[in-house]
Amino acid sequence: MKQYLSYSAEVQEAMATGRPIVALESTIISHGMPYPKNVETAREVEQIIRENGAVPATIALIDGQIKIGLSDEELEMFGNSQGVAKASRRDLGYLIATKQLGATTVAATMICADLAGIRIFVTGGIGGVHRGAETTMDISADLEELAKTNVAVVCAGAKSILDIGLTMEYLETKGVPVVGYETDVLPAFYTRRSEFPINFRADDPETVADMLRVKWDLGLQGGAVIANPIPEKDALDEAFINGIIQEALKEAQEKNISGKDVTPFMLGKVKDLTEGKSLDANIALVKHNAKIGTRIAIAFANSKES
Repeated sequence: MKQYLSYSAEVQEAMATGRPIVALESTIISHGMPYPKNVETAREVEQIIRENGAVPATIALIDGQIKIGLSDEELEMFGNSQGVAKASRRDLGYLIATKQLGATTVAATMICADLAGIRIFVTGGIGGVHRGAETTMDISADLEELAKTNVAVVCAGAKSILDIGLTMEYLETKGVPVVGYETDVLPAFYTRRSEFPINFRADDPETVADMLRVKWDLGLQGGAVIANPIPEKDALDEAFINGIIQEALKEAQEKNISGKDVTPFMLGKVKDLTEGKSLDANIALVKHNAKIGTRIAIAFANSKES
């Protein structure tokens, strides 16, 4: 297994000195935003993590290796490359064996972070149960990964293009705790609130870190969702965004878009229909998640020492 992992110099130093590390996915770079905004945002998010006291580890597949932490040159190359494969659990073996460029989804990033011993992962929003899944069975692999891989995912809730109610039901069935960070309801990515209550509320990073430590000390396998609402000033109006999502869903159905193509199509369509407001919101929430995720990573490292 070790022969497939390659660490950046910054991450290697952090591991040697015991500094907290925060994992970051790469799908948001290759499939979530246009160039050069994707690379700019990735650099800014990494810098937020550094400024708040931890080390960023952006994860990607490059030349037959799982890269745990990217150099600035690799980040630029990755963000500006065409035809980057979207890598989930099922794709990792093939993409590494064939030495293709692969952007890790939430599920794949969790797997790779776990292999590297990184327990805290920051992203935008998790995948989930797609609308209409009762007939299509379209359910993100993110949920299965959360059920079995010991990595906490700090996010702004489930993407609002999904069926949030069914996503919560699925997580409950799999025993995945959903913790609201300073909130009693699950945030819906672009908006701070949904109608669905979370399992537990935490108002400080220490509470989250202690919960994770006890959960894993007890041998309770699987991750946790740490749902951190988008800042108030950056949130979109609920009625406005829901109307646009319905319009984008209708077009996706008319064009027979399915499987892993749904999310990038939907996010792109929502961006166009909101005249870029959704992209601005996406960037703002990822940055906010990086701040909170870093605080949790530091608290988790401290709980390990005590």
